[in-house]
This record gives sequence, C-alpha cells and structure tokens, in this order.
Amino acid sequence: MEIREGKALSGDLKIHYEDMGNPDDPAVLLIMGLGAQLLFWREDFCRKLVDQGLRVIRFDNRDVGLSTYFDGERTKGSQVGNMVRSALGRPSPALYTLEDMADDAAALLDHLDIDRAHVVGGSMGGMIAQIVAARHAERTKTLGVIFSSNNRALLPPPGPRHLLAVITGPAPNSPRDVIIENSVRVSRIIGSPGYPRPAETLRADAMAFYDRAFNPYGVARQFNAITGSGSLRKYNKQTTAPTVVIHGKADKLMRPSGGRAVARAIPGARLVLFDGMGHELPEPLWDDIVGELKTTFAEAP
Repeated sequence: MEIREGKALSGDLKIHYEDMGNPDDPAVLLIMGLGAQLLFWREDFCRKLVDQGLRVIRFDNRDVGLSTYFDGERTKGSQVGNMVRSALGRPSPALYTLEDMADDAAALLDHLDIDRAHVVGGSMGGMIAQIVAARHAERTKTLGVIFSSNNRALLPPPGPRHLLAVITGPAPNSPRDVIIENSVRVSRIIGSPGYPRPAETLRADAMAFYDRAFNPYGVARQFNAITGSGSLRKYNKQTTAPTVVIHGKADKLMRPSGGRAVARAIPGARLVLFDGMGHELPEPLWDDIVGELKTTFAEAP
C-alpha cells in the first residue's frame, strides 16, 4: 500500500500527515489522542479501511510526532486546579485549546483539497473530532468518536491508577530503556483486559514510538488543552452528521460513561460498547470496529 506523506500548514504550524488509498475515494480523517503519534492508528488497521474503498489520512497533532512543537512554552495554571475545573465542565487557561487543534485538522483537509471527510477520533482525538463536526460541519460527512468523552460536568473520574500512569512518568531526560519500559507499563495498565498483548509486542511498539519522536513536554501541553476547553456539549448540540460512538466496557481511563455522554448529547448518535476493550483498539476487534464505522459512513447525506 502506497503511503504519501507531507506537511500541511495550519497558520505557522506544520502538521505532518500520511495519506493512503486512492485519492479519488471518500476520505477518512483519523485523529489520535493525548501524546499519541499517527502510528497509534496502526497501518494494518488503516489498510482495512483502504480495502473498503476509502482514502485514509492519519496525522500527528501539534506538539507530538513530526509536527510542530511549542518548545520552551509552559502550560498554564495549576494542573490540579485545571483538572478540578475540567471535572466541573469549566475551561481553564491554556496555551492552546482543542478548538485550535480542530482547526489544524480542517487546515489539513484544505491542504489536501478535500471538501468533506468522514472524521474519526480516538480519546483526545475524539474530543477534537466532536469540535470539527460542529465547528466545521460543512467539512464533516460523518463522525466517529472512539473511547472518548465530551467532558460534561460531573462525569465519573478516571481510575486513579490509570490517570496517574498517563500523566506521570520518568524524567524527560531518562535513558531510552527507562522511557520504553514505562511506556510498556502504561500500555498494560490502560490496555484491554479481554485482549492482552504480549510484552514483546508492547516493547516493540514503544521502541518504534520513541525512536520516531519523543516530546513529553508536548504531552503536558496537550493535556492542558483538554482541561482548557471545558465541556463540549455545546458542540454536540450543533452536530448534524451521522455519528457512531464506540467505547470499551473495560476502559478505566476514559470510562464508558464518557462515551454514553457523547451519544446522549448528539442527536441520533449510535452507541456501540465492546466487552473486554480498554483504552486502545485491540486487533481482534478491528473488523468489528471497521464494520461499525462503515455502517455510519453509509449514512452520509
């Protein structure tokens, strides 16, 4: 499968992307989550979409992977205070917001001369996708929201162990093997208990991610964007695109209540829950997930 790659301009930022499939086929824009490079949309998962007659675009959000970093810029406010305000559905000061990141996604579509796309996001990427669907409704054929939330006030919080695994870790200047082993540990904690992956697979992935790019300060700034954006329900109420919300019943980082909140807030949204799935896309479920997405894609007006 040919993979075309390049960089799109979003203001002064460069957004690195990969583009797969026939350029004349309907486009699917994949948006990944906190600190996650485009590699988290596995190439074989993307191939399954391409095999369905779709053009697939995956990209690195700002501050991660091969896209522009905000080097030297500090996050705004107290992390604890920002998290409390976020739990109440209220925004906090932030260097940039999820709205800015949604505009990056629209700029990428502009760069590729794509008028409309199926927009699919996972975790923080699912939050960005919700904003794209409202803020850039004319560009959104359908919406797919996977293991995400709308940050509505008073949702059940993440499991403490799972949240701490994501927002804490070794010092940024730690040796490569220390960073990689921590990544393996985090993947085990937030992964799918019904579909455990071998340690050697987790380690190989962690090495590939680290060797491609490593920017822990960007992860902190992206987390600040999440807490800085407040509740997304106002965007959900504006959404008219056919929507599917996919979530794992075993996800303790972004609990299923987050997916249910999105599905309740978006008119006509369809909710699909998978047993044993945590905060990831387990390979044994790829065909089912692609099938659910394809069902929704077929509803595009």
